[in-house]
Amino acid sequence: MDSETLDEQQILALDKRIQSIPIVETLQMKILKLEKGICEATVPRHLRWDGIYETFHGGMLGTIADTVTCWSILTEIGAEENVATTDFNIRFLRPCHTDVICKAHVIRIGRTMCLAHADLYDTDGKLVAVCQVNYIRLQNK
Repeated sequence: MDSETLDEQQILALDKRIQSIPIVETLQMKILKLEKGICEATVPRHLRWDGIYETFHGGMLGTIADTVTCWSILTEIGAEENVATTDFNIRFLRPCHTDVICKAHVIRIGRTMCLAHADLYDTDGKLVAVCQVNYIRLQNK
């Protein structure tokens, strides 16, 4: 994976951390881009993750957004840091019938709290949801 703003060691550390998270394998998530303050990923649509209307389940879209925004934060504060979601807001704009692409970026990094935003698109480039997530920085063990 290439990056214009992260060095090879940072990318390797982030990739190792990302691959250690079980939901990545479960969702078959692929990282498309890692830059300072940015993470983009894609998740294939599987019928077993559909909601009542035979579209990508909203809870799954929320899980994807929460996960990818976290990684955008880690590109800023370091792969070894620990954060936890404190506040999560998602707005669903249209049904998603395809794979989903999540583009997340950092809004603000603070000493205690970090805020990130995600846009989720279908493979036709239509915006299906927008999300903001707030994280608290935890003490490393």
